Amino acid sequence: QVQLVESGGGLVQAGGSLRLSCAASGSIFSVNVMGWYRQAPGKQRELVATITSGGSKTYADSVKGRFTISRDNAKNTVSLEMNSLKYEDTAVYYCKALVLITIRNERQFWGQGTQVTVSS
Repeated sequence: QVQLVESGGGLVQAGGSLRLSCAASGSIFSVNVMGWYRQAPGKQRELVATITSGGSKTYADSVKGRFTISRDNAKNTVSLEMNSLKYEDTAVYYCKALVLITIRNERQFWGQGTQVTVSS
């Protein structure tokens, strides 16, 4: 089994910064894409940013220029640096990873979520 453990959420004023981290552990052959998603109350879960094992990154338009995703392949961790936070960034943020359990068996795993609240 694979576990994703997130940390770093909290309450911050608009314009402030937060850093989220996620660590994958367990029965891992390798980790392919890692990413962050978020879900605000009454809304669907949406992609925030992803990063491949090779370092290719994608961002939602709403966070481009403000958020930066990074990862440490050796430690199977992914981080999200969030700057210039806005009230509309308030959501539960989830870490997601595509993990090779064995060389031919890829599965998707989610973290438990961490709350980010931005006060206006």
